[in-house]
Amino acid sequence: MRLRRASIAALGAFTLLLAVPSSASAAAVGEFQYTYIGLDGQPHIRILLDPESRECVTLPEVADPDASQPAHSPRNRTTSTATVFTEPDCTGDWFTLRPLVGRGSERLKLRSVVFS
Repeated sequence: MRLRRASIAALGAFTLLLAVPSSASAAAVGEFQYTYIGLDGQPHIRILLDPESRECVTLPEVADPDASQPAHSPRNRTTSTATVFTEPDCTGDWFTLRPLVGRGSERLKLRSVVFS
């Protein structure tokens, strides 16, 4: 009888565990900023707010290497390490920027980024 009650209790707990929604993917809390040259030839600043963690983000303004210059001057003001890449789809040479204070100069070129 005790085994039966224990089995029912375990099954109930397992069912409850499956019913509780898990959190979606985690986000890097904060802002990631970069500068790109627009079609007008002027520099523009873009901000990614609370970007998803562990998902490659190809920067849309500079996604096509044949049609645009890479972005530059990244500022990582998120709670995660940002790894920036010289090519779209998180390929090419890379450089990491520390959480909250990581930054790169105009010489640091990027087309994509992923957050830890």
